[in-house]
Amino acid sequence: MGPRSRRALLLLLGALGALGVRTAAAQGRARPHSLRYLFMGATVPDLGLPLFEALGYVDDQLFVSYDHETRRAEPRAPWAWGGAAGQLWLQLSQGLKGWDHMFTVDFWTIMDNLNHSKATKLGVVPESHTLQVILGCEILEDNSTRGFWKYGYDGEDHLGFCPKTLNWTAALPEARATKLEWEVNRIRARQNRAFLERDCPEQLRRLLELGKGLLDQLVPPSVKVTRHVASAVTTLQCRALNFYPPNITMRWLKDRQPLDAVDVDVLPNGDGTYQGRVAVSLPPGEEQRYTCQVEHPGLEQPLTATWEPSKSGPLVVGVVSGVAIGVIVLLTGVLFKNLRKRQSSRAAPGDYVLAKCA
Repeated sequence: MGPRSRRALLLLLGALGALGVRTAAAQGRARPHSLRYLFMGATVPDLGLPLFEALGYVDDQLFVSYDHETRRAEPRAPWAWGGAAGQLWLQLSQGLKGWDHMFTVDFWTIMDNLNHSKATKLGVVPESHTLQVILGCEILEDNSTRGFWKYGYDGEDHLGFCPKTLNWTAALPEARATKLEWEVNRIRARQNRAFLERDCPEQLRRLLELGKGLLDQLVPPSVKVTRHVASAVTTLQCRALNFYPPNITMRWLKDRQPLDAVDVDVLPNGDGTYQGRVAVSLPPGEEQRYTCQVEHPGLEQPLTATWEPSKSGPLVVGVVSGVAIGVIVLLTGVLFKNLRKRQSSRAAPGDYVLAKCA
């Protein structure tokens, strides 16, 4: 996969995290929910990206995928297929075929306005370009809704749609030509707004009903601490395993006092649960002064764990602590999140920044 493709993937992961669901800290409080569609395509598919691929998420759960080659929507969650979901699935399949066509038209419009399509039209082997789109809606704690619709080109922020004004914001001067062209088409702008403010929330509510009991489940983490010794530096790594939802707080305490906050790497397990990890470096022999503390909506109280040596290797000890600490922070790096600073987004200092409506 080329650098443009890798940057495009990081863009989607970063965008996924930037639009992540804000989870209520109190278990009795209504949780916000989101429906997000991620679209990506490349002009030269041999870079590892198809001409068009779509992924649909309810909150952090992948429930549908679609690609240009098969032109079929495939269910990715058991609750989204069969029975009561039949009519909705038919609508989803037809809708994604429409997005496939629109994506191609928009891709060529942007390339034309950037003079990137001339080589292809002249029969010259073209340089590959990528287009990324994230669109969808949120239902917030007060039952209000919010829509979003963003375009990225070659891994850079490009255009964002503003439902209230029916205008587009250009992240770069080069995007202005497409902005002006799209703003002339007021019919499409009104269709965009109708999708974000009416169709998307309605679809999200139907999906939440289908996934009831699964999307709202709370799975608490188990916690493990391991030690790694290299040269004169010892590293303790704390891992929280198999939890849902993905928002979690992990921190290190030294002599029962919290250390400065550090980024928590949270990654999907592939089975609907997540794992998180946070590490600390320390001088050899001071391991017993450090404690890992974890907070999660599935835990009634914070969980603490320390490393202890044993004959068979590191021993994991989990102790329920009565000390309540700060609010739960959001996962900043998914997808595959996104969910939510994942390892991939940490590798790119110039993260994708979404354009904002004026």
